[in-house]
Amino acid sequence: MAELPNSPQPAGKPASPRTAAEVEALVRENLPLVGYIARETSSRLPRHLDSDDLTGAGALALVQAAQSFDPSLGVPFARFANTRIRGAMIDQMRQRDWATRSLRSRARALAATSEALTVALGRTPADSELAAASGLTESEIGEIRGGQDRASLLSLDSFTPEGEGLAATLRDPAPQPEDALVAAERVGYLRDAIAELPDRLRMVVSGYYLEQRPLTELATELNVTQSRVSQLRAEGLELLREALSRLLEADAKAGPGGANGQGARGRRRDAYVDAVARRSTVNRRVDVGRYLSSLSDV
Repeated sequence: MAELPNSPQPAGKPASPRTAAEVEALVRENLPLVGYIARETSSRLPRHLDSDDLTGAGALALVQAAQSFDPSLGVPFARFANTRIRGAMIDQMRQRDWATRSLRSRARALAATSEALTVALGRTPADSELAAASGLTESEIGEIRGGQDRASLLSLDSFTPEGEGLAATLRDPAPQPEDALVAAERVGYLRDAIAELPDRLRMVVSGYYLEQRPLTELATELNVTQSRVSQLRAEGLELLREALSRLLEADAKAGPGGANGQGARGRRRDAYVDAVARRSTVNRRVDVGRYLSSLSDV
């Protein structure tokens, strides 16, 4: 059946194509809405997610809303965009929150069992020992570590320039002039945090993420099982996440970060964070001369 001349347009489709200039004007006028909604939503963010993730998703949703907005529907654009932006941010949180409450609860229980066995045995327990003590299978232990691994990677990506992976960032920070100081300092923190990792953890993290070496190769070099290498990788990422979170928080408060350690494992973690803090100075993290030079080139 032919469409009637006065038939209403499908919802979400503009009555007539909007020019690029019109879309840009709508986006510019309503861009503060993205920041407002991101700040409002960020209080509910899981620890390993960054508010920049929400801002990026919201900005994209704003552009899409400007392209599809139909004023003939009688809904103000701000209200129309608000719904789209909030929906995009919620989707982003769901998509990137790999570490569910159930997983985090199981991970905490597994960590407590591992620490107790470490104290009792005087060494890191094997997966078979951990499985026997926790009532889990070795496969289930691997799944829990894998979930923690993904959450840690997401957290580390939030410390790097948008759209770049960990390896690319460490090879060449090269931020834009207006973001150079902040980006370079974050990358500097990351470099120092990796350098201060215990030898085996540093070798696994650097080998796997920066040198792109397979786990099997690292396992052979360390003379351990692939499962053990996966465990070392998860431990290294967890230490990096803890150090970066606490040191950046301390910078924001212009004071030292608080110790979190309870028990032997917590004390070792605090000692590691302190070592990164001693190693990492502004002069080490940021090449101020390069930053000023980049500004003069603008």
